[in-house]
Amino acid sequence: MSTDLSPADGAGNRELLHFLTQETRFAILGNVLQHPEGLPSMYELEQLNPSVSEATVYKHVQKLIDAGILEEVALSEDERRQGYPWKFYGLTEEGRTFLEEHNLLAAEETLQRIYESIGDKSGKMEKYETAPRPDR
Repeated sequence: MSTDLSPADGAGNRELLHFLTQETRFAILGNVLQHPEGLPSMYELEQLNPSVSEATVYKHVQKLIDAGILEEVALSEDERRQGYPWKFYGLTEEGRTFLEEHNLLAAEETLQRIYESIGDKSGKMEKYETAPRPDR
C-alpha cells in the first residue's frame, strides 16, 4: 500500500485508518510507541507479538514502511557492535502527525509505563532493548 499522508482526503484517511488499525499492524504501532527509545529492533517486535509468526511481523512492518508510517533506521557501520541489532523501526514525522491528527497517540505515555512494567524479559530482550540506537 503506497499512501501519501499529507492530503486531508477523507476517503484516503479512512482507508489509512482502517489499514493501521488492523490488529497486528496496530499492535506493532503500539510496540513502537511504548519502546523506551521509540526504535525497537525486529527481534523486539517479534518478541512482543508472540501470537504471530516472525514472518508475519516482518511483513506488517514492511507494509507500515510502504505506507509511510514507519521508517527503518540503521546504525552506521562504525557504530555497529557484534551481537547487537543495527536496524530499528520508528515512526516517520508524517506517521506521527497522522496518528496525532486521528487521536491514536493518546495512550502513548500509558503504553510506555506498561512496557516498563513488563517483568521477566529474556536476557536477549534486555540486551537488545539497551542496544545503541541511531540518533534521529
